[in-house]
Amino acid sequence: MSEEFQQKFFDHVDKNQRLYIERLAEAVGIPSISSDLENHLGDINNMIEWTKGHIERLGGKTNVVVNPLNSDKITYPPILLGEFHVDKKKKTVCVYGHLDVQPAAKEDGWDTDPFTLVEKDGKLFGRGSTDDKGPALSWLWIVEAHQALGVELPVNIKIMYEGMEEFGSEGLFETIRDEAKPGKFLDDVDFFCISDNYWLGKTKPCLTYGLRGLAYFQVGVTGCEQDLHSGVLGGTVHEAMTDLVRLMGTLVDTNGKILVDGVMDSVKPLTPEEEALYESIEFDIESYKEENKVKSVSDKLLYDNKKDLLMHRWRYPTLSLHGIEGAFSGKGAKTVIPAGVKGKFSLRLVPDQDPKHIEKCVTTHLETEFAKLQSPNKLEIEMIHGAVAWLSDPKHPNYQAAARAIEKVYGSGPDYTREGGSIPITSAIEDATQMNVLLLPIGACDDMAHSQNEKYNVSNLINGIKVLGIYLHELGKIQGPKPSACKCIPLTQEELMVPGAFLRGFKCKCEM
Repeated sequence: MSEEFQQKFFDHVDKNQRLYIERLAEAVGIPSISSDLENHLGDINNMIEWTKGHIERLGGKTNVVVNPLNSDKITYPPILLGEFHVDKKKKTVCVYGHLDVQPAAKEDGWDTDPFTLVEKDGKLFGRGSTDDKGPALSWLWIVEAHQALGVELPVNIKIMYEGMEEFGSEGLFETIRDEAKPGKFLDDVDFFCISDNYWLGKTKPCLTYGLRGLAYFQVGVTGCEQDLHSGVLGGTVHEAMTDLVRLMGTLVDTNGKILVDGVMDSVKPLTPEEEALYESIEFDIESYKEENKVKSVSDKLLYDNKKDLLMHRWRYPTLSLHGIEGAFSGKGAKTVIPAGVKGKFSLRLVPDQDPKHIEKCVTTHLETEFAKLQSPNKLEIEMIHGAVAWLSDPKHPNYQAAARAIEKVYGSGPDYTREGGSIPITSAIEDATQMNVLLLPIGACDDMAHSQNEKYNVSNLINGIKVLGIYLHELGKIQGPKPSACKCIPLTQEELMVPGAFLRGFKCKCEM
């Protein structure tokens, strides 16, 4: 890639800013709400057709895959696969995005109609503007820019768009496993890129190389068959709520320390190399307090320095108590003894932690603590959902290509961050294809995804298109054979947990 092309590309993107905003407005105007298929399945299908039309307008091939979980009882949106093939000798990147959105209504507290894109003070307000229609559709405008400038794409591009991300990605995981089979859509993909998370701050770009996993639990205590009157029967029965509150109080202390034996056993010690990554990260604790509405209440966090705070947000497990089902929670007073109650809590897991092992630890702990109560009530424990953590290697060529692109657009390199949440598709893609997945955030930390007044900065829209476009050229510079041609045997589960395990094609045992 020449400096001449880079400048022409940047100028083209700047010149077409108004066009990109108008197209985003069209997309935001389609209320593709996946949590309400009864009323919005047609809107999601319209959004997929709208996007399909743009891919085909640009000469790309498309395939609308019927959702594999469709049944006589329910129909889900299809998965849209697209492709811009240049040369079989060139490497191939597959980009993922989602075209569905969270529910939104003006009466929820929005300042404007959430499905009408409103531009104000350099910000684009609208549901789906940043999550994820703005970033996801940017790839199409990059292809269009190359065509307008008469420049061939440096890599083959494959696109995978879904319409159920905000409601469990129903059918996508099955589709990924199927399309990763020999000779199918994902079989020859060398790199993956996802832009569906956010910067740590408001001004400095980052690359995300780690996500925590999840173990979500429900612990129930039943004392009788129906609710009882506390004035009539209080003091004569063993109350389920009393037992449950005692149990939940044994899980974690007020300083966030997990009190369940065995949970911390498999947490890797901090290495000097990993610790050094936290030194240069741009992060302000006071702003963090303000953004999370803590400053006006207690003005205190569990940690008072950047490094410890971020490490406990990203690289250490946590346990949080979420709520109690079956207990009275309405306004006013109700003198009831609940017949049965269920406490909800979860642990965020880190690499090397197995949800099944965590389930055993938690179950043993709760059973032991319940026995201490000497209660005749009935105890039930269930792990509702479990997902492993994900960790990549920021030194991978895929990450380094993105880092160089960010530096060329912003003038300095990115922060390397992890996140406390989970994005299950990252592990699903890597498990199915054995190829590296890059998380390349475009939006800022204050974009308010999922919340009222979701927005996308105009500067993030324009610079995001530039970064993603230059990233393709940096991928095209990577030397050596296609990683997808690697003939190494599939990685074991243990190997999958090792940072850098997805360097197939770069650190392989086989000869390609």
